[in-house]
Amino acid sequence: MTESLLARHRAAMPNWLALYYEEPIEIVGGKGRHVTDAAGNTYLDFFAGILTNAIGYDVAEISDAIRRQVDTGILHTSTLYLIRQQVELAEQIGELSGLDNPKVFFTGSGTEANETALLLATQYRRSNQVLALRNSYHGRAFGTLGVTGNRGWAASSLSPLKVSYVHGGYRYRSPFRDYSDADYIAACVDDLREVIETTTAGDVACMIAEPIQGVGGFATPPDGLFGAFAEVLAEYGILLISDEVQTGWGRTGEHFWGIQAHGVTPAAMTFAKGLGNGLAIGGVVAEAELMDCLTANSISTFGGNPISTGGAKAALDYLLDHDLQDNAAKLGSRLLDGLRRHAGQCPLIGDVRGKGLMIGVELVEPGSRRPAAASAARVMELAKQRGLLVGKGGLHGNVLRLAPPMTLTEEEAAQALRILTETISLAGQEIHA
Repeated sequence: MTESLLARHRAAMPNWLALYYEEPIEIVGGKGRHVTDAAGNTYLDFFAGILTNAIGYDVAEISDAIRRQVDTGILHTSTLYLIRQQVELAEQIGELSGLDNPKVFFTGSGTEANETALLLATQYRRSNQVLALRNSYHGRAFGTLGVTGNRGWAASSLSPLKVSYVHGGYRYRSPFRDYSDADYIAACVDDLREVIETTTAGDVACMIAEPIQGVGGFATPPDGLFGAFAEVLAEYGILLISDEVQTGWGRTGEHFWGIQAHGVTPAAMTFAKGLGNGLAIGGVVAEAELMDCLTANSISTFGGNPISTGGAKAALDYLLDHDLQDNAAKLGSRLLDGLRRHAGQCPLIGDVRGKGLMIGVELVEPGSRRPAAASAARVMELAKQRGLLVGKGGLHGNVLRLAPPMTLTEEEAAQALRILTETISLAGQEIHA
């Protein structure tokens, strides 16, 4: 049955639509942090639909909110009408944003959220010049591909934007990697200033940056980097946009928004993924002056619809009521500590990084920094055989990405750590066999 579905998928869907595993799985059920495939196999899910199922599966409070809206008979009205759930969620996100005078616009995805933020910044500044980071990923649309600094996801060289890329997000392979935190930040700030002075006309619209680079392999810069960047940006009137699609909602443990680790409040933040716990929702929260700068009419047909905003409000309330940010901090620290201990005795691991329940394990050829993409793929297969699903990313496809639902338990964290350390060691042994 799965083989038949795979053949149909390959015939009906584009070749560039990637599937995990040598034998891809169809997930048909879920409960808590576990999912079940069509063959009846159950897995501990440590990737959560690419960080999207942030609360987990079959959560009564969220399902009930969706059912209540379905029972009204109204699945959609559009932004041409008042939507109570949309207003309530916008008010709550505005209060949580830390911005002085926030307004919120909802979209259907993180890609669309970043497109909106770029539109606002370029319109506000009357410039199509944008700064982005190397190794970044911001979406698959025309503008967001233009600010994606990762060749593996850059499907087109064409862009409506003039983009200049700076150092800073990905430390492990940076020419400044051996510097102290302070010297690393200083070197990146010098690079930023030089890029502005040499590759732009000066009137740059914005910098867009992920506090932790998601698709880039959970690359984590030192705290304070973007605060130091912001000082330079302010000299030129350049806006800072924080792409919180993966780092938002407390996943990093330390802070509710990833950018808060850097001691700066951006002009705008984009969000998606974990907010809806599986529902298609994204958006932008920005200072009112920036949000209101458009002079033409605009709407979002599906953005902020009553199903997605009602379910997202329930998910956000659940996250706050159960202090899942604290849980992410506590269990994330245990996972990071355990993986770093294992790295000390496993030459296949080049780097363990991240914050909270957003952890990257970069695999390399032993004794070098050469990417070990085949080993990462093998670890994924071995972990799946043992009942654990993990993600993969990085510029070279050699980084294991761990981002379970934030309701993860201590027992589940211990189980995942055991499976991961065993499978990484086994993959390392296979290399030398």
